[in-house]
Amino acid sequence: MHILVCVKQVPDTKIIKVDPKTNTLDRRGVPAILNPYDTHAVEEAVRLRARYGGKVSVLSMGPPQAVVAIKKCVEIGADEGYLISDRAFAGADTLATSYALSRAIYRIMKVEPIDLIICGKMAIDGDTGQVGPGIARRLDIPPLTGIKKVVEINKEKRRIIVHRKLEDGYEVLESSIPCLLTVEKEINEVSYSPLPNMIRAARYKPVVWTVDDLEDVDRSQLGLKGSPTIVGKMFTPPKPQGGKRLEGTADQQVEQLVNALLKEKRELFVQGGR
Repeated sequence: MHILVCVKQVPDTKIIKVDPKTNTLDRRGVPAILNPYDTHAVEEAVRLRARYGGKVSVLSMGPPQAVVAIKKCVEIGADEGYLISDRAFAGADTLATSYALSRAIYRIMKVEPIDLIICGKMAIDGDTGQVGPGIARRLDIPPLTGIKKVVEINKEKRRIIVHRKLEDGYEVLESSIPCLLTVEKEINEVSYSPLPNMIRAARYKPVVWTVDDLEDVDRSQLGLKGSPTIVGKMFTPPKPQGGKRLEGTADQQVEQLVNALLKEKRELFVQGGR
């Protein structure tokens, strides 16, 4: 069974800031990391390989330094990695990104069929969750989103059973394969990498393709040309205000809490009436 994981190198959002003049992310001096959701996606692919056999490949789109993210995937346990890197991909939104990745996937599939594609739920620098389903749409395969558990894969019947996360529980889904999963962080806990994986990752050189290495590419759908998304404004949300301490006896505290809740309800009602 061949499992492909789509990953992304992202800036560490714990450090990144918003430039107030340009309303864009200020990435200067910010370390790049493997998208945390994608880390769990690679871990799940490695665990599925242990259960069902096969091979784990990873694919990313980004600048040349994104090879570091692929090396991290190899450290987790991936067998091989591909990077598509070209100035033609620069400035891509989720629509253009899913198109470019789908063209790379088609090339991989010409050499070796893919049974399952796994993506992280979303990238922490965009939080859209659109690239995974976009890839599935372009490949004409079922997208199963928000997956918290892979219950079973039946290779003979070409079926998969998963649990999709809901607010108050989960639902059981069954699908044909090949299909695409976007996974939640709670699907697993990322294991510590064994020393042989770390040594292999340090020496590993991923396959790097430019746009010229992909077939049947419509360049008008790449990069800024293929990105209809327009960012009107970005801003740093205000820090949450501290809470108010309730004083007095238990009855007095209950009365204060009820009055505060009623006041909040009245304010919301007045705002809604406007």
